[in-house]
Amino acid sequence: MQNSPTPAPITSVLVANRGEIARRVHRTARALGMTTVAVYSDADSGAPHTREADAAVRLPGNTPGETYLRGDLVIAAARAAGADAIHPGYGFLSENAGFAREVIDAGLTWVGPPVAAIEAMGSKIEAKKMMGEAGVPMLADLEPADVTEDMLPVLVKASAGGGGRGMRVVRTLDSLHDEIAGARREARSAFGDDAVFCERYLERGRHIEVQIMADSHGTVWAVGERECSIQRRHQKVIEEAPSPLVERTPGMREKLYSAARDAASAIGYTGAGTVEFLATDDGEFFFLEMNTRLQVEHPVTEATTGLDLVALQLDVAAGLPLPSTTPPAAHGWSFEARLYAEDPASDYTPGSGTLWALDVPGVSSRFEGPHRPGIRVDSGVEPGADGAVIGVHYDPMLAKVISYGRTRSEACASLAGALTRAKIHGLTTNRAQLVRVLRHPEFIAGNLSTAFLDDHGAQALAAPLADDEAVAISALAAAIVSGTADHAAGPVALAQAGFRNVGRTLQRRTYRFGEDELEVAYIRDRSGAHADGDLAEVVRVGQVRPDSVDLEVRGVRHTFSVARYEVVGSDTVVEVDSPLGPVPLIEPPRYSDPGAEVAAGSLLAPMPGAVIRVAVSVGDTVTAGQPLLWMEAMKMEHTISAAVDGIVTELPVEVGTQVETGTILAVVAEPDSTDADSTDPASTDTTTPQE
Repeated sequence: MQNSPTPAPITSVLVANRGEIARRVHRTARALGMTTVAVYSDADSGAPHTREADAAVRLPGNTPGETYLRGDLVIAAARAAGADAIHPGYGFLSENAGFAREVIDAGLTWVGPPVAAIEAMGSKIEAKKMMGEAGVPMLADLEPADVTEDMLPVLVKASAGGGGRGMRVVRTLDSLHDEIAGARREARSAFGDDAVFCERYLERGRHIEVQIMADSHGTVWAVGERECSIQRRHQKVIEEAPSPLVERTPGMREKLYSAARDAASAIGYTGAGTVEFLATDDGEFFFLEMNTRLQVEHPVTEATTGLDLVALQLDVAAGLPLPSTTPPAAHGWSFEARLYAEDPASDYTPGSGTLWALDVPGVSSRFEGPHRPGIRVDSGVEPGADGAVIGVHYDPMLAKVISYGRTRSEACASLAGALTRAKIHGLTTNRAQLVRVLRHPEFIAGNLSTAFLDDHGAQALAAPLADDEAVAISALAAAIVSGTADHAAGPVALAQAGFRNVGRTLQRRTYRFGEDELEVAYIRDRSGAHADGDLAEVVRVGQVRPDSVDLEVRGVRHTFSVARYEVVGSDTVVEVDSPLGPVPLIEPPRYSDPGAEVAAGSLLAPMPGAVIRVAVSVGDTVTAGQPLLWMEAMKMEHTISAAVDGIVTELPVEVGTQVETGTILAVVAEPDSTDADSTDPASTDTTTPQE
């Protein structure tokens, strides 16, 4: 069954999703005069997408399986709120043919492609067969049992879903079985379908995709191409339109568009979709998959074409034809960077906690355009006075930051500058890696591949934007501003910080920056504050304000803004922003809590999550690097491994245990000593990212 050719006009649309995509669809629906309906889990009860909608319906529970993946609850919510259409966004139920059928059977308009088209593309295995018959170029499938040494490396890939989940690169035959098993677990958890297949892996291919828009009247548009080659673990992090490879390869765009239209026509496609290809540097390309939904990176196509893809989706769902003219040709250039709460320097460990500030300068639009050179931000979070809590149940994307410029270099520089100057407080993010990629000479030259991060050193690209001296100067700025605030807050003169009747005193403060401890000192006298120590010859202190200070560094003045966030029972977070780079600092309490110490050899949870598998028992002998247990957090699987050779002496968790960051997962004591000298954080391997 598929959409009726003449459905009733849409007056009210429910978005079966959350976060930034829900807000994105709501914006266009409101502009078209529609009523908007949100659904929300308990974890999202105060989220912006629920507050902005005209109506919101609770889905009891927190996990996706309890809430956003419950099609029956979503349809019931639409009925309760009086919605006559459901837009699925991306992820969750967006490519679930059964859900689409249930929506239509319930008498609601499905804002998506026909059920048959979703079914045809829902299995990547069957989709590749169908595309081959339609003449679309592709890589041959490999049966896992038939893979031999000379075929390596191969890619194990989930047949259902997308977004990099259930995908593993296999480089040795002896790891093939375990990687297939892991891919099956992730696919089953994310999509309810554990089917996987293998195909040849192009180590340094380029990921090119074509945006399709088709109506039920026979029109199929190839709207434009995007390049999404900057990826980690098959998860896109920077996308752009158009593709620099396509731009410089004569005839490639026409061939890509023709193949994409053939793919859409072969399955009777309607609505928005994306045909993805893997290309070589000489312009040869192969079909990867077709996403039967709107893509995360759709804003770069909107910026370069001027189209509103969500509005076109709603028009097509309502039975309207696409304009008779061909889609507008792309103009200018656009980039999208996915800003995640994750630590690329620690194997992309996802983060959770309080986001105190997310302020990107120069924003000209949100959830639309931009229609002129500038910055667009699509975000599902809005920190207020108490910050915004980033939980563990969903992926850790904080925002999509999109630039548009007249040329590729302009758009690239604009995005890098906006990310550099953004105030992002409270969580570790991938901001530094994004900026370093955007400013890398090879990226600027358009020399890209899906192995870009590995080829150019993922760790080096994740290095902080502020160098060691900038960190020290930022810590000095934090100390001066904090000391001035303490001074101003003193109840009487004799109690004020830094006061001595001799008129001059040395002030010291200690901060942590990552794993490093910094002690900075400055002198306060009647004339103001002065740097001390190594910085005395480098820095001159200018005007001090309650939340910022001007520091002259080797004759060049910069303003350092300082924000302090004090959390009961926790260290104080001090965020320093300046043109020298953002510097997050931790101000530890003056006195430590002995009760907070943990046993030597303890493996601690690196993030909140759930234990999904345990491979050892108390008393087992283990070796360094041996997997002990697995966690699931933010739709990703993490392996917790022994840091040293030893014996498991404690195992306080079991399958299903929910843990917070820092929870003891296991204790491994060295055989010759039960009193190890140090406590080891859990060694983790993050295997698969989310949509």
